[in-house]
Amino acid sequence: MKAFVFPGQGAQFVGMGKELYETNPKAKELFEKANEVLGFRITDLMFNGTEEDLRQTKVTQPAVFLHSVILALTMGDEFKPDMVAGHSLGEFSALVAAGVLPFEQGLKLVETRALAMQKACEMAPSTMAAIIGMEDAKVEEICAGIDGVCVPANYNSPGQVVISGSNEAIAEACVKFKEAGAKRALPLKVGGAFHSPLMEPARAELAKAIDEADFSAPICPIYQDVDAQPHTDPAEIKENLVKQLTAPVRWSHIVANMVKDGMTEAMELGPGKVLQGLIGRTCRDVTVSGRE
Repeated sequence: MKAFVFPGQGAQFVGMGKELYETNPKAKELFEKANEVLGFRITDLMFNGTEEDLRQTKVTQPAVFLHSVILALTMGDEFKPDMVAGHSLGEFSALVAAGVLPFEQGLKLVETRALAMQKACEMAPSTMAAIIGMEDAKVEEICAGIDGVCVPANYNSPGQVVISGSNEAIAEACVKFKEAGAKRALPLKVGGAFHSPLMEPARAELAKAIDEADFSAPICPIYQDVDAQPHTDPAEIKENLVKQLTAPVRWSHIVANMVKDGMTEAMELGPGKVLQGLIGRTCRDVTVSGRE
């Protein structure tokens, strides 16, 4: 069985999608439609902007979404998933690729999400850090002992968890993790504490937009970040998508569940190769590939 997986924020790079735009007429049409929907030429920033341009949450999220979704929509008969999943933002890409949301509506939701998250980041100085070489339970234990907001945000693969919270709490946590024997406790260059309680203002804003959107049943099960389980019911998918902003991304659990359910191949659609690496480290019997 083949899974298609979609990356999240952080996978972006200058020039992403340019070759696709220049060589595929349908892709060019979709990119231009996106420029129209967003009200600015995001393609200029994607193809010829600076790394700083692409690091802005309000640009990064639509850019990664567009690259991933347009790849899927231009694959024709090659896109025949038995299951799909997306890491954080990538869940929106997976939903559009799997037919839950039309292209324009998915893009508008991603724009709403990005703007709401950027506002939440500006309200409270916050950050994230990658903890390498420590079991999930120990990460959870140390986070629970830190004053202030400090929570596991991304369970990426066995031995790799990203934590999220206030600047002071994450700085204190990094010291504690090193003392406890973590191989690395690496602060990340991100705009805020994604997938933490500090995203509650953004979650509330996004919830309204999701509630008003029309969701259809997907062409295959989508394994959602909040519970790592396969879903096909539009109401359940909506509910989980709303929870996602303040809940951890359970990626390593998603991969394990997809393997349990028969996944033998996984293709990453979008910029970078992050998910290919995470899947490869989690289960060596799965054939991984990508297209960007």
